[in-house]
Amino acid sequence: MRHTGFFTDERCFWHAGGNYAFTLPIGGNVQPLAASGLPENPETKRRLKNLIEVTGLARDLEIRSAEPVSRDDLLRVHPAAFIDEFKRLSDAGGGELGLRTPFAQGGFEIATLSAGLARQALFSVLQGDLDNTYALSRPPGHHCLPDFPNGFCLLANIAIAIKAAQAEGLAKRIAVVDWDVHHGNGTEHIFYESPDVLTISIHQEHNYPLDSGDFADRGAGKGEGANINIPLPPGAGHAAYLEVIERIIRPALAGFEPEIIIIACGFDAAAVDPLSRMLCTAETYRLMTRHMIEAADDLCDGRLVMVHEGGYSEVYVPFCGHAVLEELSASSITTPDPLADTLAVRQPNERVQRFHSDIIAEMAAALAP
Repeated sequence: MRHTGFFTDERCFWHAGGNYAFTLPIGGNVQPLAASGLPENPETKRRLKNLIEVTGLARDLEIRSAEPVSRDDLLRVHPAAFIDEFKRLSDAGGGELGLRTPFAQGGFEIATLSAGLARQALFSVLQGDLDNTYALSRPPGHHCLPDFPNGFCLLANIAIAIKAAQAEGLAKRIAVVDWDVHHGNGTEHIFYESPDVLTISIHQEHNYPLDSGDFADRGAGKGEGANINIPLPPGAGHAAYLEVIERIIRPALAGFEPEIIIIACGFDAAAVDPLSRMLCTAETYRLMTRHMIEAADDLCDGRLVMVHEGGYSEVYVPFCGHAVLEELSASSITTPDPLADTLAVRQPNERVQRFHSDIIAEMAAALAP
C-alpha cells in the first residue's frame, strides 16, 4: 500500500454555469437544458467520489480538503485586474469571463478552493506527508490563460500550485503530463518560456482549442524544447496512448529529470465521452498511471500528483478514475469496468493502429536528441 491522498470538497461540486445548453449560449432558438447546462457538471466528479466510497477504496486513501489559494498565490499567475473583475462579478451574482466559463454567485471562492486542492496535493507530496496524491479539482484549470479563462477553466489550477511550490523553495524542476483529450493550452502558455517546467500534452488534434497544440510548438527563449505537444488523430485508442507514453513521454521525462511529476488527469479521451472521438478505456488510464508511477519511482523518489481536469461521461468517468486510484494507492480493492467488452471490440483494427504507430514514430524520431 502507498500513502495516497485524495483531495476533495463538496463545495467544488456546487460550481454552477447554467446559462449554456451543452456548449451553446442560451438564447434565440437555443432552449435551456433541464440540468446544469454545461457538459462540465458536478456529477462526473461526485460519482467518482461515490464509487470509491461504495467499493471501499476510499478506506485505502487519505481523504482531505484544503484551504483556498491566497491572493498572493493567484498573482503569481493571474493579473490583479482579472482577479478583481472575477471577484466583482462573483459577488454580484455571477457572470462570464473569457469563453465558455460561466459561474454563479460565489464562483470566485469555489475556483480558489479548486486551485487550493491542487496546491495542497502538490505541497503534501513535496513536504513528504504523502507518497502521491489526487486532487478532485472543479472547476478545472488547464485551458485558463493568465487573463482569459476558457473551456470551463476559471483559474490555472496546476500553474498556481507549481508557482507556489517554487516560491516556497519546495521544488524547481517540475514536469506536467496532460492527458486530457483537449490541448493544455493554458499550462503551455504560462510556462512556454520556462526551462524549469516541462509541459507535455497528448490530445486529439484540433479538438479544443482549434488553433493550438501543434507538434511544432516547442517553447520559446530559455524554455525552448521544454514544451511537447503530441496531437493524435481522432480514433486513436488504447494501443496508441500506451505507445505515446512508452516512446515519447517516458524518454522526455528521463531527459528532463524532474523533482516531481504532475498529471493533468482528464478522462475525456474515453470512448464514450461526448466531447471527443478517442477510444481509451479504464484499462488505458490504469496502465498509463502505472507507467507514471514507474517513471516517478525512477526519477523523483515516487513523487507524483494528479489533478482532475475534464471528462464528461457521468457513467464512465468514475470507472476510469477508480482504475487510476487503484494504481496510485496499490489497493487490492478493484471494480470491474462495465464497458470493457464493448470498448475492446471498438478499438482500431491493425491497419489503423499501424497508421497511428507511424505518426507516433515520426514524432518520437523528431524529438530524439
